Amino acid sequence: MGNWIINQGLTAFILVVWMGINIFLFVWFYFFYDLGDQFFYTRHLLGSALAWARAPAAVLNFNCMLILLPVCRNLLSLLRGSFMCCGRTMRKQLDKNLSFHKLVAYMIGLMTAVHMIAHLLNVEWYNNSRRGVYDGLSTALSNLEDAGNTTYLNPIRSTDTPTYFVFTTIAGLTGVIITLALILIITSSMEVIRRSYFEVFWYTHHLFIIFFAGLVFHGAGRIVRSQQTTDPPHNFTFCKDRFEEWGRIPECPVPQFAGGFPQTWMWVIGPMILYVFERLLRFIRYTQKVTYRKIVIRPSKVLELQLVKSGFKMEVGQYVFLNCPAISQLEWHPFTMTSAPEEDFFSVHILLPLIHVLQMGVDGPFGTASEDVFDYEVSMLVGAGIGVTPFASILKSIWYKFKDSNPKLRTRKIYFYWLCRETHAFEWFADLLQVLEREMEERGMGDFLTYKLYLTGWDQSHTAHVMVHFDADTDVVTGLKQKTHYGRPNWDKEFEQVRKENPTSVVGTFLCGPAALAKVLEKKCAKYSDVDPRKTKFYFNKENF
Repeated sequence: MGNWIINQGLTAFILVVWMGINIFLFVWFYFFYDLGDQFFYTRHLLGSALAWARAPAAVLNFNCMLILLPVCRNLLSLLRGSFMCCGRTMRKQLDKNLSFHKLVAYMIGLMTAVHMIAHLLNVEWYNNSRRGVYDGLSTALSNLEDAGNTTYLNPIRSTDTPTYFVFTTIAGLTGVIITLALILIITSSMEVIRRSYFEVFWYTHHLFIIFFAGLVFHGAGRIVRSQQTTDPPHNFTFCKDRFEEWGRIPECPVPQFAGGFPQTWMWVIGPMILYVFERLLRFIRYTQKVTYRKIVIRPSKVLELQLVKSGFKMEVGQYVFLNCPAISQLEWHPFTMTSAPEEDFFSVHILLPLIHVLQMGVDGPFGTASEDVFDYEVSMLVGAGIGVTPFASILKSIWYKFKDSNPKLRTRKIYFYWLCRETHAFEWFADLLQVLEREMEERGMGDFLTYKLYLTGWDQSHTAHVMVHFDADTDVVTGLKQKTHYGRPNWDKEFEQVRKENPTSVVGTFLCGPAALAKVLEKKCAKYSDVDPRKTKFYFNKENF
């Protein structure tokens, strides 16, 4: 439990606070509408469905306020820089932005379903009250005249039908629009669609513009109405059984009703403005000229682009969004930069069999968990396949720091693990490792970098080739002195070794790879961390785009 608290305690606390606010809003507004005297007559028409419609609406306001913030990437990068004076645990929360974005979206979907079902029941009961299906009080309330838009309670007028009401009122029409938009956004965000049909996910996600526009105007219809204070006052306790005498005796004037002031826009206007500035900044970056410094097509079907852009500054492990206007004006895809901050260009490696390269738009850079790698005395870097790209930037930067004898380099030990399915995947990265290997040896720091390459897939011919060259000084796959391992790492053995070699260190574990591997490493970090602050502690960090 202590190890879990070290790695996940703050995250759990934030989620508990978020869930607590949701529960508080739901319960508070449920009882506000279920017990409030001003809604007595409204409850008589609608029953408990009134509270079941309004309580989710309050939760929706809160979560719609939050949903845009985790995808304001420039804001997150700014906060990450501002939190440099704070603990690494605080900065780690920013790396969970997409997970939180999804969690908030699930809550919005759930509350929308409850809100919609409750309001469908409300419309039905409003209509039945209008037709005189219920008691005399319900009929009297529904027959109140629309004098100056202050008297009536039932929004369905005598000539309306439920369908006509839904599709002609502001609340009904916007409700239908934002619900359909939300259904399309959520369904197209499923993993199978997002990975197989990314364009569908990308374009339908932009329906959020329609969703928020409808959300702002949704409450303007003021459908839910409450009793207003009059002089003389209308005492519902005394007058509810004397509805035939309303307006005829001084004790029971005709009750007055009014819709509540729309509040949703006040919840979402701030995040909407922030997001507009976010997109404006992205557009400005998009218009800035990007030139190619060098293009290299590797034998391993990896395309290396070295790009130059005026005023561009980066940190290790950061990523950019690339756009090719000739293919699509709207599609942007994230790529981790493989260059070091010390270089006069920035580069990306793309696993695509492109025939030619077109003009690119670049947005970024944006911060990631890997920025914190130099804040740890010891770092474990784990990359899977093309997921090695952020660590290329880190290792290059280390090489420059050693070359320039940078005194600010705090890191004293790095363990690097790279898992690949095919041998040719190692090709484009092996040169960098050879340079680092040679540089460390020349400086007498051969123990600074420990790297292990794992080949997780091979055929019989490769096995035979390895057996023939088993005694060679360098590896037959990479040409490095460190031989390639076959199969997958024994993570228990690796973590035990790191803990043994660094008995009093804080170890940052960084992954750019699949979710399944992330779960394994996260558990190992908790398992091998010691609660004693004087002993080894592992902190897990994962790249998220």
